[in-house]
Amino acid sequence: ILEEARRLVESGSKEIILLGQNVNAWHGEGLDGKTWSLGRLIMEMAGLDVFRLRYTTSHPRDMNDELIEAHRSVPQLAPFLHLPLQSASDRILKAMNRGHTAEDYLRLIDRVRAARHDMAFSSDFLVGFPGESDQDFEDTLAMVRKVGYAQAYSFKYSPRPGTPAAIMATQVPEDVKTARLQALQSLIFEQQRKFNQNSIGQTLEVLFDRKGRKEGQLHGRSLYMQSVHATGPAESFGQIAQVKIGGATASSLEGEVCTSS
Repeated sequence: ILEEARRLVESGSKEIILLGQNVNAWHGEGLDGKTWSLGRLIMEMAGLDVFRLRYTTSHPRDMNDELIEAHRSVPQLAPFLHLPLQSASDRILKAMNRGHTAEDYLRLIDRVRAARHDMAFSSDFLVGFPGESDQDFEDTLAMVRKVGYAQAYSFKYSPRPGTPAAIMATQVPEDVKTARLQALQSLIFEQQRKFNQNSIGQTLEVLFDRKGRKEGQLHGRSLYMQSVHATGPAESFGQIAQVKIGGATASSLEGEVCTSS
């Protein structure tokens, strides 16, 4: 992995993303012959002169001390963590076999924020899991309000043949699932809108990856995975540039590339 990352950096790559279905459970043999965790791997990759590092997707139960320390000590590691919760009801989390409680999750959020004060979070939520009561759903809404997400993805549960949940007797009616999803998405939308609006007037570091939606614009991503459309020189494509943000919606930012005079 380190050798591939070194080749990517030498070829001009500005960002490396460590990707896995549950990437923070990764362990492998290190250069010293000992077993390394993802946190140790990230610390070693920091010495490759890479501009940005990310990892996704994470499972809360596999966020260990070494990985949290990487957020504290590796400046190239983006201050943005996708940490799926699915539900904030302990009863539903147990039924999902998630292996942690809502309080465990909240303590983890606090620990990561203590390691790096500018952290922002995204998450995944599943509404209408069999047996989910009104109170279970309200617990999820309360957690979303408490954490304050920069982004989140939410879905309705749908039975998958061959899974234990598909044959549970306590299936949630479709209209109830739809209403809950709408309520959750409304809350998430408002949080994302506020997070993006807070970027107005700021200068953000943006990595440009393609043409923007308007003539003369480029599209890129901020450190917080915000979609940014910015007016600037074409040679900024594939580069990291400073962008002064002048506008925001719930889904994207607009701005102008800062050029030295």
